[in-house]
Amino acid sequence: MAQTFGTPLIGRDEEVARLSRVLERARAGEARAVLVAGDAGVGKTRMLTEIAGRAARSGVTVLTGHCVDLGDVGLPYLPFTEVLGAVAADERLAPVLAAHPEAERMLGGAPDAVRDVGGRLRLFEGTAALFADLSDAAPVLLVLEDLHWADQSSRDLLRFLLSRGVLQPATGGTAGHRLAVLASYRADDLHRRHPLRPLLAELVRLPAVERLELRPLADAEVARLVRSVEDRPLPDATVRRIVERAEGNAFYAEELVAATGSEGSGVPSGLADVLLIRVEQLSDTAQQVLRTAAVAGRRVEHDLLRDAVGLPDDALESALREAVGHQLLVAGERDTYSFRHALAREAVYGDLLPGERARLHGAFARLLAGRGPAADTAAERAHHYRESHDPAAALAASLEAAGHAQRVGAPAEELRHLEAALDLWEAVPAAERPAGDGVDRVTLMLRASAAAAHAGESHRAVSLTRAALAGVGQDADSELAARVRYTLAGNLIGVDSLRAAYAYSSEALEMIPAEPPSPTWVWAAATHVLAARQVGDDDTALRVGRRALAVAERLRVTDAQADLLVSLANLEGDGRRSPEGRARLTEARELARRAGNAPVELRALYNLAVGAYESGELEESLPWLAEGLDRARRAGLSSSPYPMEMRYLHLVVLYTLGRWDACVEAAEADAAVLPASGGYTVAPALHVALARGELDRAADRARALLDGPFDWMATLVAGIALTDAAALRGDAEAAVAQVRTTVDALTDVSGTGPDVAVRLAALALAAVADAAVEARLTGDEDAASRWAGTARELADLARERALRGVTGRPQGPEGMAWLARAEAEEARAVTGPDPAVWEKAVTAFAYGDAYERARCRLRYAEALLVAERREEAAGEARAVRETAVRLGAGPLLDRVDALVRRGRLGEGAGAPGRASVLTAREGDVLRLLALGRSNRQIGEELFISGKTASVHVSNILAKLGAGSRTEAVAIAYREGLLTPGAVAAG
Repeated sequence: MAQTFGTPLIGRDEEVARLSRVLERARAGEARAVLVAGDAGVGKTRMLTEIAGRAARSGVTVLTGHCVDLGDVGLPYLPFTEVLGAVAADERLAPVLAAHPEAERMLGGAPDAVRDVGGRLRLFEGTAALFADLSDAAPVLLVLEDLHWADQSSRDLLRFLLSRGVLQPATGGTAGHRLAVLASYRADDLHRRHPLRPLLAELVRLPAVERLELRPLADAEVARLVRSVEDRPLPDATVRRIVERAEGNAFYAEELVAATGSEGSGVPSGLADVLLIRVEQLSDTAQQVLRTAAVAGRRVEHDLLRDAVGLPDDALESALREAVGHQLLVAGERDTYSFRHALAREAVYGDLLPGERARLHGAFARLLAGRGPAADTAAERAHHYRESHDPAAALAASLEAAGHAQRVGAPAEELRHLEAALDLWEAVPAAERPAGDGVDRVTLMLRASAAAAHAGESHRAVSLTRAALAGVGQDADSELAARVRYTLAGNLIGVDSLRAAYAYSSEALEMIPAEPPSPTWVWAAATHVLAARQVGDDDTALRVGRRALAVAERLRVTDAQADLLVSLANLEGDGRRSPEGRARLTEARELARRAGNAPVELRALYNLAVGAYESGELEESLPWLAEGLDRARRAGLSSSPYPMEMRYLHLVVLYTLGRWDACVEAAEADAAVLPASGGYTVAPALHVALARGELDRAADRARALLDGPFDWMATLVAGIALTDAAALRGDAEAAVAQVRTTVDALTDVSGTGPDVAVRLAALALAAVADAAVEARLTGDEDAASRWAGTARELADLARERALRGVTGRPQGPEGMAWLARAEAEEARAVTGPDPAVWEKAVTAFAYGDAYERARCRLRYAEALLVAERREEAAGEARAVRETAVRLGAGPLLDRVDALVRRGRLGEGAGAPGRASVLTAREGDVLRLLALGRSNRQIGEELFISGKTASVHVSNILAKLGAGSRTEAVAIAYREGLLTPGAVAAG
C-alpha cells in the first residue's frame, strides 16, 4: 500500500493483534476474511496500512483496491481492476495473470462476454482461480477499502470469492489457499436501505468470515495522538479541549490540531465541508429538522423539537427517520434525539444564516420559558435569549443559572453565568435589571471573583476583583469598599503578588474601625494576617491574629475564628508540625465544618496533612488528604487552591513511599479533570518518569508547566524536574543554572529563598560532584577546583535553607535528609567519597523516601568500595538493586549492576530472588496475562486505563527479565509466582 503515515499507530494494539493472527492463519493455508467496520475518520485506513506494511515486510504479496464515490454512475469492478492493474504491472505476478485470460479481460473494461450469466460466472471463476494461483506462489493479503461505495458488480464478485471461491476450505487433506481478505466500510454510512447491508449480513454468517468493529479511541489514546502529531508541546488545556471535541475520532482530532492557533473556535473549514456533505444528502425537510436540532444543542427532546420546527407529526417523524437512518441523529432515552457526533452539530450550526439562527434561538427561549421557571433550564434559557438578542431576559436567566450553579457546587459554571450577566449589564436599561439586595455590578464582580477562585482560575479572580475595585466610587459604603480590598488581597496571594496583597489588606483594615467590632473587620484582619505572614512580617501577623481571634470568638464568627486558628497554628511555637499546632488545626477543622465554610475547612485539612508530612509521618498524612479531597468534591471545590495542593501532596506521598504505580495511576486520573492552572499537581509522576529513564518526556512536560503567567507552584515543581533531568544527563552546568533560575524566581519579596532550595542544591550537586571527580581523574586541577567551589556554594545554599526555613525554624525530616545528601555530595566533590557522610544521608532518608534512600545507598556503596569495605559495599548494592527492581527504576538498576561488575562484588549482589519483586497490582496483572488478556482487557478488569496496564506489563517484563508476555508467564510459573490453581480461580 502506497499510503504512509507520519504518526504512530495509537490505541489499536488489540485489533492489530487480531488481524495479525488472521494473517498468520492464512500463511498456514487457512484462508480467512475480516470485514472491518468503523465510522469515517476513526482510523480504518491507518490500521490497514500498518497491517499491510507488516505483511509486505514478511514476504506477503499485498494487493489493494479502493472503492470510490462516483454517485449513481459507478465503474464496474473498480477495486478489482485496480488490484489486477497492480498484478499486471508486477513482473513477478504478470505471468500468473496471463494464465487467466477471463480475469485479465476485466482490465479492458466490461466486455460483452461478462454481461450474460455465463460470462459473469467465467469472470468470477477466473478471478478466484487467479487469487488461488497467486497464493500458491506466496501468501496474499487482499485489502479492499470503502466497500460502502462499491458498485453492484464488485459486491457480486466479493460475494462469490468469499462464499464459493478462494475461502472454501481445502478437501482431501490438502493445504488451503494462503489468502487473507481485509475489507473495510463506513458503519455510519450504512443507512437502512444501503445496498451493502444485505451483503454484510450474508457474509458474516460464513465460517471463514469475521467482523471487526473499530471503536472510537479512548480519551487517553486521543491525547497521545494529539501530542504525537504536533511538533511543539501543546498546553494541557488545549489537548483536553481537542480530546473532548474529537470524541475518539482520529481524523477529527488531527484536523482540530491542525487548526490550533488559527482564528475562531468553530469547526475547521475543511472538516466542516466533510461533515456537511452527508447533511446535504438529506431531503429539504430533514435538513430543516437537523438545522433546528442544531440550535437546540447536542441533545433535544422530541416535543421541544416538534414545537420549534412547526411540522406536522407525520412529516417530522419521516424527517427524523431519515436523519437517524443516515446516522446523523441518534434516538435516545426519554424521547430525545442527539447528534451522533458533536462536531457534526457544530458544522450544521455554523452553516446557519444569522437571521435564521436568531429566530430559532428565540423560538427555543420562548418554548422553555413557557414550561415554567425551572432552575435546571435557566442556563438553556439564558443561552437562547442571548443568541436571540434579548439582553434583559438573558440577564435575568443568567443570574438564575448562576444561583443554581452555586447551590449545586459548580463554580466553573457559576463563573460562566456571572460573566455573561456582567457582559449584559450595560446593555440592559436600569429599569429592566433584576432588583434585590446584592444585585449590583460591584457585588456581581465579587461573586464572580469568588467563583473564579473556587474554579482554580486565580488570575481571572484577580482581574474581576480589580474591576470591582475600579467600580467602587468615592461615596461607596465603607464596608463594601473594605470587602473589595481584602478580597483582592486574598486573590493576589493566590497568584503570588505578595507586596500588593499586603498593601490592599492594610487598606481594608484601616477602612473599618475596630470598635465597635464587626464581622467585616474580623475578615479583613484574617486576610491581613495571611498577607503579613507571606511578606515575612510575622510580628504584625501574630499581633493582629491574636486580637482578631478574640473578637471572632466574642462575635461568634465561627468560620473566621477557624481561619485565624489555622494561621496562628502556623505562626506560634513549632508550627503545624508540633502537637500543639495540630490540636489547633483539628479545632479549626471542626469549627469550619460547623459553620459550613468549606474553603476554611479545606485549609485546615491541608495544613493537617502537610504538618504530618513535614514531621516525617507520611502514612498519617494520607487520611487527612483523603478527607480533604472528598470534602472538596462534595462542595464542588475540587479545582480550588487547597484541593489542588492536596492532590499534589497526595502524589508526593505516594512517590516518596515508593508506591510509584499508584502515583502514576492517580496522576492520570487527576490530569483528566484538572484545570490548566492545576497542571503542576501531577509533577510527582514526572519524577517517576525521570527515575525510569524517560528524561526527554519528563523535561518537556516540566517546561510546559512554565508557559503562561508566573505560577509559584508550577515554577517549583518544574524546577525540581528540570534540575534532576540535567543531573541525570550529567550536565552539571545546566543543573546549576536551573537551580539559580528557580531559586531566584521563588525568592519572596522579603528576600527569603524557598525551602525547596535544599532539594534543588542536592540534586545539582550530584552532577557537580561527578564533574569534579572526572576532572581529578583526568588531571584537570583547574576544573576540579572550579567544580569544588560550585559544590561549596550549593552546599551553603542548602545549609542556609535547611537550618532556617521560611518559618524561621529548621526544616523537618525531609529537608534535613536533603541537606545530608547535599553535604555528602559536597564532600565527594571537594575531597572524595566519604562513607561516614553517606551513611548519615542513608539514615536521614529512612523517614520514608525509598528512592532517594536507594540513590544515597548507591553512593554509600561506592564510598565503601573505595575504602575497601567490600562486604558492606556488596550488602548496600543488594539493597539498592532490590529497591530499583521493585520501583522499576531502570537507570538506577543499570548503575548498581555496573558497580557490582566494576567492583567485582560477586553474584550475590546482582541476583536477588524474583519472587518478592512484584507489587500486589503487578501480581494481579500477571495473573490476567496468564489468562491471555490484552492490555485493554486487563485495564477494564482492574478498573485502570489500558495505558497504565501497559506500564504494569512493561515493569513485569523488566523485573522478570523476560522478552515477551509469553516468556514472562513461563518464568512466573517456573519460579512459583503463578500456580495453575490460582490462575484458574482468578
